[in-house]
Amino acid sequence: MDFLRPASWEEALAAKAEHPDAVPIAGGTDVMVEINFDHRRPEHLMDLNRVEDLYEWEAGEESVRLGASVPYARIMADLRAELPGLALASHTVASPQIRNRGGVGGNLGTASPAGDAHPALLAAGAEVEAESVRGKRLIPIDEFYLGVKRNALAPDELIRAVHVRKADGPQQFSKVGTRNAMVIAVCAFGLALHPRTRTVRTGIGSAAPTPVRAGAAEEFLNAALEEGGFWDNGKTITPSVAERFADLCSASCDPIDDVRGTAGYRRHAVGVMARRTLTWAWESYRGARRASKGAA
Repeated sequence: MDFLRPASWEEALAAKAEHPDAVPIAGGTDVMVEINFDHRRPEHLMDLNRVEDLYEWEAGEESVRLGASVPYARIMADLRAELPGLALASHTVASPQIRNRGGVGGNLGTASPAGDAHPALLAAGAEVEAESVRGKRLIPIDEFYLGVKRNALAPDELIRAVHVRKADGPQQFSKVGTRNAMVIAVCAFGLALHPRTRTVRTGIGSAAPTPVRAGAAEEFLNAALEEGGFWDNGKTITPSVAERFADLCSASCDPIDDVRGTAGYRRHAVGVMARRTLTWAWESYRGARRASKGAA
């Protein structure tokens, strides 16, 4: 196994163009596990730890450009207001040591359906900034996941950053695991309210071959909130609406039985998380709405 150590982003792109089979490694929290268990033996391993650009982030007017290697710990500490769903998901990643090393770029590159960042990125409506010596492009998150541990990157492309819309409403994340820490998700659920567009987006992890959105559930809830005037009147969402939303989220899953849980349990748990995160997020929205009216 050859070890490549580019000192700059330009060197990294050149090395990836010369060795398209090279596996990038930054935090190493996914790649090293596969190598240690001999599940993967790449001919070239590319260490990106010296590429400083990957550890930077900047907040624009509408979105945050998050470098691929920005550690989860920094997201939790510095971007809780702008990216609350991703910050909540970051809290559930493994241990403090791994949260200080791992970043969103690794989750995206591995494209495991159990990656903790995926539901939050789907719910927020992110874009993946991919680049090669041929140029740069933005891949909508909905088009990024192609199959089990397969993504939309070309062989010569690397992930430079992720563009995530700033939260314009409450966001939530929930995860079920076999214990409270250092655990791969049995299933996970992310939800984001977008009051500006009067829409709700979701993200489901570890309950299908890829991370997915609950499209039918979103369509139902968007229509129910609009028809009932909920965005304007700030009323509590009726139990029948919450239950139907939960049922549709469960139906959006395509899980398997494995050592962490059965397919039936995953469907049930996703429904429970969908109902709870919707309740939490909507109550936060109602509280913020009351506060703004009081201030006015």
